[in-house]
Amino acid sequence: MTSPPTTPYGTPDAPLLVVRGEAEFDVEPEVARISVTVGARGRDRRSTLDDLTRRNAAALDLVKSYGEAVEHVSTGAVSLTPELSDRGRGERVRSYHGRVLLGAELTDFTVLGELTTRLADLELTRVDGPWWSLRPASPVYAEARRRAVAEALQRAREYAEALGTSIAALIELADTGAERTHPTRAPFERGGRRVAMAAADQPAEPLDLEPPRLRVSAHISAQFTMRPPRI
Repeated sequence: MTSPPTTPYGTPDAPLLVVRGEAEFDVEPEVARISVTVGARGRDRRSTLDDLTRRNAAALDLVKSYGEAVEHVSTGAVSLTPELSDRGRGERVRSYHGRVLLGAELTDFTVLGELTTRLADLELTRVDGPWWSLRPASPVYAEARRRAVAEALQRAREYAEALGTSIAALIELADTGAERTHPTRAPFERGGRRVAMAAADQPAEPLDLEPPRLRVSAHISAQFTMRPPRI
C-alpha cells in the first residue's frame, strides 16, 4: 500500500515537525595571511622605478627564503604616480610615488613573527596582518555540519518522544550557513620598531604573534514527519 504524499504543513496522519540544528566550537587556524606594501619616492621617474623594483625584489626574496612555510605568494596592484607642484605655471612634476602590494600565506606559524618583523624593517615597507583563517576545504566545516545535523535529529526525537511518538521521515534539510570569526589586525611599519632597538645596525627582535582560536559555527533547519501521536 502506497503511503499518502505529505504536504508542507503536515496532516493529522503525518504531522510535520520543524527543528533547528546548531553547532559551535573553537579551532586552531590553518592559514595566516599578511599584506606587504613596498614603496619608493623620488624626483626622477626612472630612479623611483628602479628603487621600487629593487625593494620589491628584496621583499619577494625574503618571503621566498622561508621555503615551504610560505604556501603562496602573490603580487597585487602596482602604481607609479607623479605628484604635481603647486607653484609655477603649467603641470610641473615635483616627485614620483611608487607602490607594489604583495600578499603571502603561511602555514608554519613558528616563523611568522620573524618574517613579519624582517619585512617591516625593510626600507619604505609596510606590513599588515596577520589575518587568521581556515582553508576553504577544511574538514572542520564538515565536522560542524555533522554536529548541527546530529543536534537537529536529537531535538526532533526529543519532541516526538514528548508526544509519545517517534519521527517517521525526513522531508527537508536546509543549510542556513557556516561561518568563522575574523580577528582584529594592526599594521607594523618601519620606524615604529626602530624605537625599541638598541642600535640602528642591529636586527629588530621578532614579534611574538600568537594565533587566536577561531570559532566555527553551522546552522541548519530540518523538517520531519511524525507518526500520529495519541493526544
